[in-house]
Amino acid sequence: MQPVKAFAASQVRFLNLHEYQAKQLMAKHNVNVQRFAIAETVEQAENAANGLKAEEIVIKAQIHAGGRGKGEFSSGLKSGVHLTKDPAKVPDLVKQMLGYKLKTKQTSEDGVLVSKVMIAEALDIAKETYFAILMDRDSGGPVMVGSPDGGMDIEQVAASNPSHIYTTPVDIQTGPTEKQTFDMAMKLGFTGKAAIEASAQMQNLYGLFLDVDATQVEINPFGLTPDNKVVCFDAKIVFDDNAAFKHPELQQMRDTTEENPREVEAESCGLNYVGMDGNIGCLVNGAGLALATMDIIKLHGAKPANFLDVGGGVTTKQVRQAFKILTDDKNVKTILVNIFGGIASCLTIAEGMVAALKDGPTIKIPIVVRLQGNHVEEGKECLRRSGLKNITVRDDLDEAAKASIQLAAGAA
Repeated sequence: MQPVKAFAASQVRFLNLHEYQAKQLMAKHNVNVQRFAIAETVEQAENAANGLKAEEIVIKAQIHAGGRGKGEFSSGLKSGVHLTKDPAKVPDLVKQMLGYKLKTKQTSEDGVLVSKVMIAEALDIAKETYFAILMDRDSGGPVMVGSPDGGMDIEQVAASNPSHIYTTPVDIQTGPTEKQTFDMAMKLGFTGKAAIEASAQMQNLYGLFLDVDATQVEINPFGLTPDNKVVCFDAKIVFDDNAAFKHPELQQMRDTTEENPREVEAESCGLNYVGMDGNIGCLVNGAGLALATMDIIKLHGAKPANFLDVGGGVTTKQVRQAFKILTDDKNVKTILVNIFGGIASCLTIAEGMVAALKDGPTIKIPIVVRLQGNHVEEGKECLRRSGLKNITVRDDLDEAAKASIQLAAGAA
């Protein structure tokens, strides 16, 4: 599922949850979800299927990607979502899922290794709607967003039938009133006891929203079963990174196996790194300067390999780690170092670079350095005295970007 673009909150880094983890959080907050179990072995899956005693069972591969139902496993099995009424068929299906890669429209060409599957009771859906709670800058707080057209991307509903999207601002001091959630339930097409239950579920979802410091809780579909029970069938939860320190239990749920390993390594040593698909590695102090550096590379017809902000208080150890992360990317042909000496002087940065390059693994690719600001001349002199032959110093950022691109072309 995709978030509502009109209300999406800006984030630094998302904590991605698997479907079963989102269901665990919802169940903890008295939100109706399917009965389920998680399995990491075929034996666990078999026991779970027998223990559910459900009329029909759904087996779902757990990866951080959409389109699982239309995916394909490296084992040859089609689809990451399977239904069966016979528990005896579960082990054979799971054998073809666990330990194999699942490729979907949202994964790489290689696919993603599946290490867990969710075994859940399959419920029929008589009615599909959409419901979300999210932070909205324009409203200055939370809003509820709903649509009677569930089971599809909300952006598609907004484009084809905008009158079917309802928004209700929520007082952040009091939360949504029962009247507000009941009115939303009615707009989504719930009636009678189902409307009362839908309203109560919305209240519980708001409790979850607050308790985990979320910026978005999106349920699609927010459904109704044939026996008139309101169930949250799938969820996307986005967390406020600034509140992460309050929730160590959530951080323990993080699965880094599907994340870019360089991004995980950078985060562990206090660097802000995002990998991209270019060949010019960037090492910059300051987010704004990093973005400007990437723009200039693009302006001259090349592509940056990353966003990397080492910050104002960078240490020699962090500089060494930054160079390691950049050179671990085999697409990087040149590193452009763009430093404005403010809190940290250019001399400090230069000394850190020299120490990192001399003490760490040998870096053979060209490095272009542009220094400006506090102690700039001392910093450049430090680089000249270093004896490092693969460093080129440029005073102008434009010229530094051009030199990086030319050197990358020569190294290709």
